[in-house]
Formats: sequence, C-alpha cells, structure tokens
Amino acid sequence: MRRQKEEERRSQSLPSLDGDGQREPLRMKRRIGLFSAVSLVAGSMIGSGIFMTPQRMLAYMGSIGGSLTVWAAGGLVTMLGALCYAELGTTIPESGGNYTYLLRNIGPLPAFLYIYLTVFLRRPSSTAAISLSFAHYVVKPFYPGCPSPEIAVKSAAIACILFILVINCLAVKLSTSVMNIFTSAKVIALLIIVFGGVVMLANGNNLHFQNAFQGTATGYGQIGIAFYQGLWTYGGWNNINAVTEELKRPEVNLPRALMIAVPLVTCLYIMVNISYFTIMSTGELLASGAVAVSWGSRVLGSWMWLMPLAVAMSTFGCINGGFFSGGRLYYAAAREGHLPAILSMIHVRRLTPSPALIFTAISSIILVIQGNFSSIVNYSSICTWTIYAVTVSSLLYMKIKKPDIPRPYKVPIIVPVIFLIVCIYLILAPVIDSPQIEFLYVFLFALSGIIFYIPMVHYKLYPQFLSTATLHLQLLLEVAPTDKFEDE
Repeated sequence: MRRQKEEERRSQSLPSLDGDGQREPLRMKRRIGLFSAVSLVAGSMIGSGIFMTPQRMLAYMGSIGGSLTVWAAGGLVTMLGALCYAELGTTIPESGGNYTYLLRNIGPLPAFLYIYLTVFLRRPSSTAAISLSFAHYVVKPFYPGCPSPEIAVKSAAIACILFILVINCLAVKLSTSVMNIFTSAKVIALLIIVFGGVVMLANGNNLHFQNAFQGTATGYGQIGIAFYQGLWTYGGWNNINAVTEELKRPEVNLPRALMIAVPLVTCLYIMVNISYFTIMSTGELLASGAVAVSWGSRVLGSWMWLMPLAVAMSTFGCINGGFFSGGRLYYAAAREGHLPAILSMIHVRRLTPSPALIFTAISSIILVIQGNFSSIVNYSSICTWTIYAVTVSSLLYMKIKKPDIPRPYKVPIIVPVIFLIVCIYLILAPVIDSPQIEFLYVFLFALSGIIFYIPMVHYKLYPQFLSTATLHLQLLLEVAPTDKFEDE
C-alpha cells in the first residue's frame, strides 16, 4: 500500500500523458473568474494610502474642493489608462502586462530595460514599503505609548512576506481566495467610513464644506505633485494585465474587471474623503499622521480599533495582489530569455510560478532588512509614468500601423492620446517645478540595463554555473519549463 501511494505521488509530480502517449502541455490554467479578477484589481488599488495619506493631497492643493477635484480627476485618469490597457490586454492576450506590450510592439531592448527597472527598483521597494506599513500597524498595539522597536517591525514585515509567499506557492485558488476575502474586508471598511460620514451629513454637519475652494493651489508643479499623491493611491489597477493567461475568457473578463473595479474604487475614495472632511477640520486633517485612525477615534469610540485593523488588512491584501501579479511578470520575462531560465518554470503539480515568487520575496526581504529605501519609492514614480507613456504610445503605434489585427475590445484613439498627454505632464511637472539630482540617478540606473542586455540577452553569453544552478534548483523546487499558451 505504501509503495502504491509513493508511485501515485511520483506520477502526479510529472505532467500526464494524453491518449496518444504524448505529454500534455505544462502551463498555468485559466482559473481566475470575473469576481477574482475584480478582487485583484480593487485589492491591488486599495492599499494603505486612502486610510493614511489624504492629508498630503490637502496640503498640496490647499483646499477641500481642490483636493476632492484631484481625487475625482485621478480616478478619471486611471479609468482612461484602464481603457487603454483593456485593449492592449485583449489584443495581446499574454501574461506580463507592460513588459509583453513593449516586447511585442517596440522590441526587446525597451522590454528588457522595463523588467530590469522593475526587478531591481520598483517591485521590491514597493513590496518592502507596504509590508513595513503593515508591520507598523500589527506591532504598535504591543508597544503602547512608545515607538515600536525596529527589529520587531522588520521581523513582522518579513513574516508577512514569507506567509504571502507560501500562500501563492501552494495554489492559485488559495491565493485568489485570500485576495477575494481581503478585498471584501477592505471595501466593507471603506463603507463603514462612508456610512459614518453620511450620518453626520444627514445631521447637518456640513460646516467644513463652506468656501470649499478657498486657497486652492494654482501652480502646475503643486498640482502635479498632488496628482502624484492621488494616483499613487490608485496604483495597481493594471496588475490584471500581468495574469492574462490565467483569466477565464480574457477577451471578456479583462475589460469587465477594469470597468467594474476602477469606478468602484474611485467612488469609494471620493465618498471616504467627503466623510473625512465632514468629521475633521482642515487643521485636524493636516495634523493627523493616519487620517482613518483619527476619524475612528472621533466616530467609532471604543470600536476605533477597527481602523488600524482595516489598514493592516488593506496592506496585507495589497501585498498579496502585488505578489500574485509580480510573480507572473517575472515568469513572462524569463520565458522570453530576459531573466534567468529558472524563473520561467512552474511547479509540476501546483502549477504556480514558485521560483519567480521566491525571487520576489527574497528581493523584497533584502530591502526590508536594509531599510533605507524611501527615496527609491519617491523617485520611482516618475519611472512609472514614463513606462505608462511608452506603453500607451505602443498602443497608438498598433492602432496606426496595424489597424487590421483582431481586437476583441477597442477604444477610440482619443483615449490613449489624452492619457499620453497626462503622462507627459506628470513626468515633466515635478522635474520642471523642483528639479532634483535623484531624477537623473533613476534615469541613469534604467539606462545601465544596457550593460547587461548586450552580452546576456543579445549575445546570450551566460556564465556556465547558471546552467548547473538551474538544474539543481529545478530538482529541488520540483519545477519544469512551460509550454507557451495557445488559445483554443
């Protein structure tokens, strides 16, 4: 009996054979339905920002009316970008998001520079920052009245990353279930804030909205930075494009997920801010370190602990969404030869890209331990909008040069044109208004990827030890190369 079970286990660890004795294709399955897709988009968007940082928007805009206008405009800009990415994702139905669109439309060098910047700068710093935010809220109750020890915060952040790594490595269904649960919890927390504001408004508490636009900022630099703050809170909306090959009916569900999630989050953000402004004065908001917690102490009384819990759950869900999509991004790039081959492999039974997920965790943990990366997060925003600009330019290129290719979903050409103009403004505004040498450093760092591209990608000159290491890791992790997905 024991031998039989062992043989069954071994047989399950290998790709099965079809009726003709041929090996069935090894690839990730289409397991993400519409609800999970909406959860991925909304869960990636709703992080700690809406709970903690609305006062930054108010500080830059100078008035309640100006702040709410930028929140609404940020949602509109995000919607324009989502429409563009809906067409890109359905026209090029491959995982990888920005990387794949740059590769297919512009060429391998821009795609490699994007993945180089993402691997070494954008993804690890973002994950590390959000995990540390999660850790602060988890650890704080154990150290009332005093700062939390750095070692405790970093340990909690690392534990969070490792726990999410295990969830994502075990099964796609498990990680999507966690995503669905935490996204639902975040939406409920935001609805609680909205309901509290509605009750106060119904009782006539609208004093703070008188002269709502008085003192509104007019400088293009200030407005641009305010947009940065708002759009950072909307970030993550395009994570769904990184997992296109795992979507059920992507030509239908990808646009639907974006059309449902982005307006939902935009409405929630605007209503939550109205609730904040209803309860707290401008001075109270600007003095608050975490707006949702201050709101909770004013409205919820003994239940105020719900707000720190909501922030912790929100950041945890955001990290999970980033892991889920980020692992697929590395997997797609490695499949094209732009990252080590081991990252293009998936577990032969669980069908999860475990090597790419492990790499994501390791790079993030290194930054958590190192700790000094706040400037990386601040200055990588300009890279994000540069990437959006180049990617949407590739959509315009497709529309003009390849008008006859099949497009399950199509947007009017004016949509990517407007989004591109906004991207260019957001790139130039902070540089012109407040030029800093760090912007040049980020640009030079991105260009330094050419040093690695020429020998390792163009000429395919790899150190010999990489092949040996890949073989041993493949055996250790029980992973194998995948077959390129082909739509039936």
